Amino acid sequence: MKRLRLLILLTPALASCAVSSGGDTLAQLRDVKFEIKEEAIEGGLERAMASYQRFLEETPESAMTPEAIRRLADLKIEAEYGFAHAGGAGTGAGTGASAAARAAAPAPERAARVGPAPERASPSGVAAAMTESEQAFEDRATASDLIATTGPEGDAPLPEGLDGDLENAAARDAIALYQDLLDKYPLYERNDQVLYQMSRAHAEIGEVETAMDIMTRIVEEYPRSRYLDEVQFRRGEYFYTRNRYLDAEDAYQSVVRQGVSSAYYEMALYKLGWVFYKQDLYEDALHRFVGVLDYKVSVGYDFEQTENTTEKTRVDDTYRVISLSFSNIGGPEAVRDYFKRHGARSYEDGVYSSLGEYYLSKRRFSDAAGAYKTFVGLYPLHRKSPHFHMRVVEIYEHGNFPRLVLAEKKEFAQVYGVRANYWRHFDLAARPEVVAYLKGNLKDLANHYHALYQDERFADDQPENYAEALLWYREFLGSFPEGDEAPAINYQLAELQLEHGAFGEAAREFERTAYDYPLHAQAPAAGYAAVYAYQQQVEVVPPARLGLAKRELIRSSLKFVDTFPRHEQAPTVLGAAADDLYELKDFEGAANAGRKLIASYPSTTPALLRSAWIVVAHASFDMGAYEDAEQAYAQVLRRTDLADDSRPGFIDNLAASIYKQGEQANVLGDYRTAANHFLRIGRAAPTSKFRAGAEYDASVALIRLEDWSAAASVLVDFRERYPGHELQPDVTNKLAHVYREAGQLASAAAEYERVERETDDDEIRRGALLVAADLYEEAGDDRSALRVYRRYVDFFPRPLELALETRFKIATLHKDNNEQAPYLEQLRAIVTADAGAGAERTDRTRYLGATSALVLAEPLYERFAAIRLVHPFEKHLQDKQQAMRAALNGFADLTHYEVGEVTAAATFYMAEVYYGFARALIDSERPANLSALELEEFELAIEEQAFPFEDKAIEVHEKNLELMGIGIYNAWIDRSLGKLAVLVPVRYAKPEESSGFVASLGPFRYGADVEEDAAEAVEAEDGASHAEADGQGRGAS
Repeated sequence: MKRLRLLILLTPALASCAVSSGGDTLAQLRDVKFEIKEEAIEGGLERAMASYQRFLEETPESAMTPEAIRRLADLKIEAEYGFAHAGGAGTGAGTGASAAARAAAPAPERAARVGPAPERASPSGVAAAMTESEQAFEDRATASDLIATTGPEGDAPLPEGLDGDLENAAARDAIALYQDLLDKYPLYERNDQVLYQMSRAHAEIGEVETAMDIMTRIVEEYPRSRYLDEVQFRRGEYFYTRNRYLDAEDAYQSVVRQGVSSAYYEMALYKLGWVFYKQDLYEDALHRFVGVLDYKVSVGYDFEQTENTTEKTRVDDTYRVISLSFSNIGGPEAVRDYFKRHGARSYEDGVYSSLGEYYLSKRRFSDAAGAYKTFVGLYPLHRKSPHFHMRVVEIYEHGNFPRLVLAEKKEFAQVYGVRANYWRHFDLAARPEVVAYLKGNLKDLANHYHALYQDERFADDQPENYAEALLWYREFLGSFPEGDEAPAINYQLAELQLEHGAFGEAAREFERTAYDYPLHAQAPAAGYAAVYAYQQQVEVVPPARLGLAKRELIRSSLKFVDTFPRHEQAPTVLGAAADDLYELKDFEGAANAGRKLIASYPSTTPALLRSAWIVVAHASFDMGAYEDAEQAYAQVLRRTDLADDSRPGFIDNLAASIYKQGEQANVLGDYRTAANHFLRIGRAAPTSKFRAGAEYDASVALIRLEDWSAAASVLVDFRERYPGHELQPDVTNKLAHVYREAGQLASAAAEYERVERETDDDEIRRGALLVAADLYEEAGDDRSALRVYRRYVDFFPRPLELALETRFKIATLHKDNNEQAPYLEQLRAIVTADAGAGAERTDRTRYLGATSALVLAEPLYERFAAIRLVHPFEKHLQDKQQAMRAALNGFADLTHYEVGEVTAAATFYMAEVYYGFARALIDSERPANLSALELEEFELAIEEQAFPFEDKAIEVHEKNLELMGIGIYNAWIDRSLGKLAVLVPVRYAKPEESSGFVASLGPFRYGADVEEDAAEAVEAEDGASHAEADGQGRGAS
């Protein structure tokens, strides 16, 4: 016997009620509080009913009597029909039906959320349901098991093997108890529950109308009963099955108003939608059906789940009736407008899919596709959108609309290509079914348009078909670059471009096919096709792009040979690449390609091998790899007939490669090696036009080595072998230099004189004469030197500076040979030329003029210094004075040159003239016959006259020291400083830190003060001479 939990009264409490005394009334009894517990009783329903029956029979009427009656009736119903009583521990209506009372109707389930099921274009339940007629669907979807539907007079079916009277007896006993309870205790607080149970009992024995009347009584008398939702739902079902839609609407609406707390909310809302649908109120019906789906969302229902078939069927039925409703008010546009007005829903895909499948079941292909496309248009980034688009293609295929199929495939490829915006929101790897469809779609599109392009019937449409085929080939390859079909698709793309004349693009795609995939059967053919396509491109590109096109051809050719060296065209392709590389001045690449051909294909044709050697030779030469070039040219000459017109050119190339090796050695300073290279051209390529120049350069290298003997030998041989060569004058120069460096100065000088005679270039003649004269001078042949120098000044008086330099050398030679007259003659000529130079005068000419003038002025000082003041005193004094004036004026004139050294010398001499005059006075001869006193007075007078000149000497010497302040210091200033140390030892006779000797030949303004001093000195000298003369006169008298 099954265990049962019952609510019973505690035995002590019941007993106390039975024996209580003391005048208690029933009214007082109602105030007694009883403790009610829920306990398990093992004896089963029979013992429970017997217990309640004894209580009613043995216990006086009390507040517990109606409760016991109700429980006894409930137990009878439960014992008969298997559902528990509706009662509970609580009191009052409106708190919700008990679990036992609600067990008669299926309770709503909340299915656990599971992972997404495989994507489908439409729900399988919806698609399957479309095979069901609309009436059959309606009957099934709206059927109810909560009430009997056989009509007012019908009986509910009995369980098999039971007699109707036997079954109904228990129910009727319960009904009688319920009725007795209602009659005796109209104010019993649980009468709504009693009525509820009594209505169910009537329903169980087939008395549906009576049950409905009782339910109506509950609605009217107990509007807050906790059983109201179930009662109203049962009433709604009753009215719906009898087409009383307004009454049904009120009943269902009452349940819906209670909200989601009611277990009947979802079904009431669903059936309310059907009520409106049956009245053609489709908008109102949609509100309720959509509400059902909204409720599903709110409780976490998984629309993709397939485990709970009951719930799945109900959802599918909801979708279908929604489709029927929208179909009646406008189709996909109505769906769009509805959700636009009332807000989007997460399950809209199911609505559109159901509608599309509904139309498809009616063979309304356009409307079916339109339903799916409307959703895709509204929600392009929805997870289901690709499947919906796929379904559109399937619908058009099913309807046999090829143009529409093509259009939709193109749109699908555009919208769901791997680089499309859609995949920014979804993982490509997680949608293999969409990716697989996309791959087949792209391939179909590419092949379709390629075939149209090749079809001559559509020649006028070739540009469009080409563009389309190109687009879809590239889309496929861009989307699935590593797929097994990619190489073949890539090859087809390249062929399409080659057919169209897009050679560069075709070549690149052939290369991609050949090299960018794992090795496959078409790879070698694709590699050679790429070279062919690039060759075609070279033929048609504009000149501005020709270089780039050739580089592409070369690159592809070399890659082809490297990758497929056994291909029969590999040697030819490599040879052509070598030629092209050289033409583009990629000499290293050309040489490498040529050598590779020679090494890898030694059995190829002789012409191809000779061509390769030529490229290697030329490229090596142009790279500066001259030794390699020499060897390669030698190979070319071995493969060139003696009568071949190209042979002389290759001989010159051989000579040039040897010559360049000599040049390289020169640059490195390895002149011996350079000379050897230059000279071996005569042996390796004696007929070359470069031989003469090479042998000349050999002499230069030998000169750098200072191998004078070998250099002279080469130069003399050159002079004899190439008598009319343009380098003969240079050979003379070189021989002159060689003889000079070898110590054969006279021979060198003679060569330079030859240079001067052999050229008409005055510049060269001047240089040659000067060098020849210098060499004669160096050789000690002053006569020849003077002859050449005089020839120079006779022929080249201009430029003046160089002519004066040469004349100064002539003067120096005369001086060195003690030829005073011609020496001074040259100096005077220098001074005269400088004075008259005008605009040609330079610092150098002024210096030469100044130094020459200084030499010419120095005799003035010597003449002054030579005169002594002796008897006859008057005559000698006048001579001294005249010499002094001449000297001061002469030296003062030298300052006009503004040459530091000369000015310092002139200043020194003028100071010495003053000092010399002072000393001459002091050292002059004394008059005879002077007394001691007179002699003393005479001495004092002489000193008074001499001291101003000495002071003047000091002042002028100090002028020289001022030159040091402007950065001039030379021997003359040093001599002035020495004199000052003697004359003014207190100031100048002490050690000083020298700043060093700074000799300046630059001009400066200094002479004015010296000239003024000279003028003052002459005046002072006149005064002094008169005074001394007076003294001498006194002495004489």
